[in-house]
Amino acid sequence: QVQLVASGGGLVQAGGSLRLSCAVSWSAFSMWHVGWYRQQPGAQRELVATVTSGDSTNYSASVRGRFSISRDKVRNAVYLQMNSLKPEDTAVYYCNAGGSMYRSGLYWGQGTQVTVSS
Repeated sequence: QVQLVASGGGLVQAGGSLRLSCAVSWSAFSMWHVGWYRQQPGAQRELVATVTSGDSTNYSASVRGRFSISRDKVRNAVYLQMNSLKPEDTAVYYCNAGGSMYRSGLYWGQGTQVTVSS
């Protein structure tokens, strides 16, 4: 059974940084595209960043230049380094696996809350 466990959310002031982690329990992790999505209250879940099995990355326009996605194929983990955080980055962040560079896959983590205060 595939499991994704996200961690690292919290409360931070605007301009600060956070690093999200997602541990993926699946031996084929290195073959998967993985990514981070977020959902704000009353809004649909949206793509934040993805990284392919070949380590190509994609970012939404709203986070490009501030966020960085990476993966560790030895530890079966994916990370999201978030810098220069803004109040509009406040959301529940979800890790995802098995999709493409532009679309989510079937497997989701439980979500971790990120709150950015002004």
